[in-house]
Amino acid sequence: MTQVAKKQENTAVALASMFKADAGLGTENMHGSEDLGLPFLKVLSQLSPELESVEGAKAGMIYNNVTNKVYDGSKGILCYPVHYERRHIEWQPRGQGSGAPVANHPATSDIMTRTFKKPGDYKDYLENGNYIETTAQHYILMVDEEGTTQQALVAMKSTQLKKSRKWNSMIMSTKMIDENGAAFTPASFSHAYRLFTTKESNDKGTWYGWEVEKVGPCDNPSHYAEALALSRSVAQGTVQVKHSREEDGKTVAENF
Repeated sequence: MTQVAKKQENTAVALASMFKADAGLGTENMHGSEDLGLPFLKVLSQLSPELESVEGAKAGMIYNNVTNKVYDGSKGILCYPVHYERRHIEWQPRGQGSGAPVANHPATSDIMTRTFKKPGDYKDYLENGNYIETTAQHYILMVDEEGTTQQALVAMKSTQLKKSRKWNSMIMSTKMIDENGAAFTPASFSHAYRLFTTKESNDKGTWYGWEVEKVGPCDNPSHYAEALALSRSVAQGTVQVKHSREEDGKTVAENF
């Protein structure tokens, strides 16, 4: 080893030790949903503005709106699903309002019984002129190739709702056997899944959508503990998302 290389290695070791000793400093006043943005993952389409603004972005890739990182859709991302909820989000017609939802109705709401469809339009409208988008929200813990984790949210709507139902069915059908030989359904984050993209089409056109496959049981205790903590935070309402209307292919979500 050259003298320069040895010096660089010693410096790296010293810095790592310093980073460990000062872990957490500077973040003491960051308190959950008021101060942190929850990354929102979406599938890039041919019209997504990120294709022009993000280096290497292509249709069919997965985009992280906080880090601006794109992932190869054919390879996908590894994740643990930690929490699921279905919402009925009410929007004003395009061009009206601030672009934020008028209301975010829970799955238990009767709002859908008050909707109707217009001829040639797939949206669910209300008498006040607003429309409802049923949205499946999947909170996940992502794991990259180095084992680093990141919290994120995947929102599925319209044609992707069937992918959400498929994913939920995969989770609910997962069974394990306890020490007494009895079967039980483990926590959703007991198993890892891979989210990737695939090209879809119907008589209205062609687009990229989500696809899900089960990878296997969690083999990392720290990942499981982190997924459990995130699951509890979401269930307690300390982690929520604020939706913004998808304009020209752009969707934004952050904590509030």
